[in-house]
Amino acid sequence: MRYHSLLVCVLAVCGTTCVAQQPAPASEPALSADEIMKRVAANQDRAEAERSHYVYVQHARVVSRKGKTIRCEEVTDSRVVPSESGSKAELLKLDGRMLQKGKYVTYTAMPARKDPVDDDHDSVGVQISDGTADRDLVENMRGNLINDKSKDGLEARLFPLTSKDQLDYAFHLVGRERMNGRDVFHIDFRPKAKDDFGWKGDAYIDTASFQPVLVSTGMARKIPFAVRTFLGTNLPGLGFSVVYAPQPDGVWFPTSFGTEFKLRVLFFFSRDILIDAHNVDFEKTHVSARILESEAAAPNH
Repeated sequence: MRYHSLLVCVLAVCGTTCVAQQPAPASEPALSADEIMKRVAANQDRAEAERSHYVYVQHARVVSRKGKTIRCEEVTDSRVVPSESGSKAELLKLDGRMLQKGKYVTYTAMPARKDPVDDDHDSVGVQISDGTADRDLVENMRGNLINDKSKDGLEARLFPLTSKDQLDYAFHLVGRERMNGRDVFHIDFRPKAKDDFGWKGDAYIDTASFQPVLVSTGMARKIPFAVRTFLGTNLPGLGFSVVYAPQPDGVWFPTSFGTEFKLRVLFFFSRDILIDAHNVDFEKTHVSARILESEAAAPNH
């Protein structure tokens, strides 16, 4: 993913686990990083279809902070159901607070707003003229990074695991380790092209199922100074981590997602962003997405 694609993805919205090195069993043939990730890609491609049979609840906390002061915080529960385009989230509960004139104002519903006007927005789509910039930022972050219509509730372009995404990345096998009670391959990755502004990071792959247990990413390169100066935007420390776990039928699903980074826009708007999301209460359904959508749209009698 080139810089433009990465920047569009990011600007559209604007655990550390103990491991121990494990030797490979002598009876197992040695696998290269590319061979391991090829199996992961096949499983991820298959999982994308299998995840469309699940309904679940996503619990999310998104915070915009300036220094140590929380400017806006929203905690939400959303019911995620499959749809023809991926999935759609139905907001079940919202607890929000926003700092205004030195006091926190609480709210429990999404605002009714008109379509944004370009002249009133900065380069991350956040209104800065009406005092609600932090709420706009929090809601855009949640909507674009974790409620992006993907079947697993995460922005799909953040983790290069599918066969299509893997084509642009180089993988290196660091070794075998123990994580979350599982034997895993530790693989690091980065873009093949040195001038790409994609993701670098670490993937911990279950040695038996060839499914990701933990994936952590960060920007492969810093945004060039000239670009930061021209756009007035910088994203130091941008990175994401996601934990996966299997469902009873063997389908692996992201169970938690997190990030914390700084956002600086137009030279005067600076915030720390925190996102912590958990997928819970999974239910497998054999009903098609079309029927689910029809039922959700039908009026109650």
